[in-house]
Amino acid sequence: MHIDKLTAGGETDKATQAESELPHKVDTDKDSGLLSKLGIDPQDLLGKLPGGLGGLGR
Repeated sequence: MHIDKLTAGGETDKATQAESELPHKVDTDKDSGLLSKLGIDPQDLLGKLPGGLGGLGR
């Protein structure tokens, strides 16, 4: 799955690190190691999207 890079509200250090290390478009499979290192779970991001995705990604 590809998602746009998002910044984590209230977690300035993680957001800054994500901004500098992640590509603009994140491939959750290819970039899984980096996402894990940053403490980012793509499934959590899907749940935070406005309107949700109707269970997509579960």
